[in-house]
This record gives sequence, structure tokens and C-alpha cells, in this order.
Amino acid sequence: MLGFIIIAHAPLASALKAVAAHAFPECVQTLEVLDVPADMPPEEIEARMRELIERVARPDALIFTDVFGATPSNVAQRVADGQHVKLLAGVNVPMLFRSLRHAHEPLDAVLTRAMSGATQGVMQVTTSRPQNQTFKPGGNGQDSNHDQ
Repeated sequence: MLGFIIIAHAPLASALKAVAAHAFPECVQTLEVLDVPADMPPEEIEARMRELIERVARPDALIFTDVFGATPSNVAQRVADGQHVKLLAGVNVPMLFRSLRHAHEPLDAVLTRAMSGATQGVMQVTTSRPQNQTFKPGGNGQDSNHDQ
């Protein structure tokens, strides 16, 4: 089973773990997080990430980060080896759920599922009224044939 790490600007990593715990309480033991405050030195972030990788890699791990090119992502790039520890930027809830649900699969398969979960989880949602409900226009309660 894979291990997972979320490294993100504080408090996003912890918030995502709380969401994951709500939906997949049995999987939270394979998920570690690192919230990065604005004043944390990159050397400390890297040291903590290396500790987390040692804790969760079984032998593989997938690291999620919030924004490509920001400090959490840059540090994660330095510690991910690209073979046993891989990195995905742009973490979102559908990506995380899909990964946790398939944690028993090989790293590359979970990586692919995570990316499809992320992109398929983003969609425009219409704001029309719910289907199969009768529209009752406001007014004085009298029937009118010219309501729009």
C-alpha cells in the first residue's frame, strides 16, 4: 500500500487531511501532512519532508502539493526521487479521494488516477432549479396566464 504526503501552505494540508479522514477514516494512517507557514526556513521544511517520507514510504509514496513553483512544491521536488516517491502539484479533494481509494495499486497507476480525478473533479455546475419540481411564481396567489 502506498504512503501519501500533502505539503502545502498552512493550513491547507491539515484541512485536506481532515476531509480525507471524514471520507476514508481507514486510510488516514497512510497520509501525513506538512503545513508550511510563511516564516519556515526551506532547510527545516526539507528535513521534515525527509522524515515524513521515511515514515510513509512502503516503499513508494505520492506527494501532493498545492502550487507548482511555490516553496512547498520546490522542497518536495528536491526530496522526490521520481521512482519510488513522485510528486503532483495542484492538489484537490477529488485527486486525494481517488488516490486514497486506490492506494493498493502501483505508484504509477495511482498517479494516473489522481490526475484524472483532479481534472474530472473540476466542472461547471449549472445553477438551474432542481429537476422535476413545479415552478410556483410569486405574486398575490391568483392564477395568471402571462407569468414568465
